[in-house]
Amino acid sequence: MQERFRHNHAAGSSHGRPMAVAAVARSDDWRTALDSLLHTTLDGQTTAPDLVVIFPSSVYADDYPDLIRATWQRSGAGCLIGSSSRGVIAGSVCYESEPSISMLALWLPGATLTPVRLHQSMLDAFDGPDLQDGLYGPPLAETRGWILFADPYRMDAQDAVRRLRSRYPGVPVVGALASTLKQDRQVWVFFDDQVFDEGGVALAIGGPYDLQVVVSQGGDPIGEPWTITGAERNLITSISNRPAVDVMRETIDALPKDVGLEVERNLMLGFPVDEYQEQFHRGDFVIRGLLGVDEERGALVVGSLPRRGQTVQFQLRDAGSSALDLQQVLVDARALVGESDVVAGMICTCKGRGTAMFGRPDHDARAVRAAFRDLPLAGMFSFGEIGPVRGVPALNGFAMSLGLIVHRDESSPKPGGHPRASG
Repeated sequence: MQERFRHNHAAGSSHGRPMAVAAVARSDDWRTALDSLLHTTLDGQTTAPDLVVIFPSSVYADDYPDLIRATWQRSGAGCLIGSSSRGVIAGSVCYESEPSISMLALWLPGATLTPVRLHQSMLDAFDGPDLQDGLYGPPLAETRGWILFADPYRMDAQDAVRRLRSRYPGVPVVGALASTLKQDRQVWVFFDDQVFDEGGVALAIGGPYDLQVVVSQGGDPIGEPWTITGAERNLITSISNRPAVDVMRETIDALPKDVGLEVERNLMLGFPVDEYQEQFHRGDFVIRGLLGVDEERGALVVGSLPRRGQTVQFQLRDAGSSALDLQQVLVDARALVGESDVVAGMICTCKGRGTAMFGRPDHDARAVRAAFRDLPLAGMFSFGEIGPVRGVPALNGFAMSLGLIVHRDESSPKPGGHPRASG
């Protein structure tokens, strides 16, 4: 089957005003779940949606080709994108590990939707003239936001985000790393009626719409900032010319005794966006997971590719401070959109949040719905969350990323950014 690397879809104007419907369905049979979703999202509509974003549980992975083809054909959507997921979200309903599908159907009159199929081998094209000429993406002036889903195993998603923000400076990006319940490092992304087991899919949004994105992080900085003096692939071998493990344990030992006995399993690493700041605080870091330690080498195994000379500071996961941070982020988001017409929201929250952090799967989704009542909201539990850190699109860990599609008067200027949002 020939891949469609790109097509422009100008959303139809027969639907009078922008709208969206989010839905979730749970069933052992994907056909039953899809029937319920399409009934909820499409019944009573006089036109097909311009965009469908879909997150089916990886329980259905063997049936993905049939599931996605049926969704594409029966919805009549102008564009379809999505990814596999270990858990799904719609409204305030969350299923972390059950056979289920969430879907967001959008009618966006006047929008220009430009999907782009990504491969690891084609990322270099984002730095070349072809992209500028519109072969792989729309011109900067016509792009109001990107939605990106990527395979964390067979494509460098961090590099994909970096190249997008380099080519489209100031344009917000939201999305996630595809996830799965299985342990075989296999995930999938969806593009119209096709299923891909590698790479990614990105969608550029243009026309009278803005994409506002906020990120809530799951950790607080502890100890002090350090300089990495030894790094090999995803290992930090030395910090300030000492074994990295020794610095980590020294940081843990300096914590108050009442912090708890399981500090090490709740540690993460933060890499500052701006290394020239005099002081660093929550929200200044791109967060990465601490995957383990190599005792023999005294090294830390990191969910990133650290480099020598880079600043790093340990971070501690904490449910209480993370909940407070989320509340503040949502207050910021409300102020950011003001009285604008928020059409829909897409939420990507780390698999390490939900029940693992808060004792309940729906913590993040309920907080969003409390801040934006009746907002059509859909998303998934992900392996990494794409959103801004100090206004710069980044790949985050243990975070919640929320993208809001906002309809605006075409005569209004593009809104400015926010310290913890991009737009």
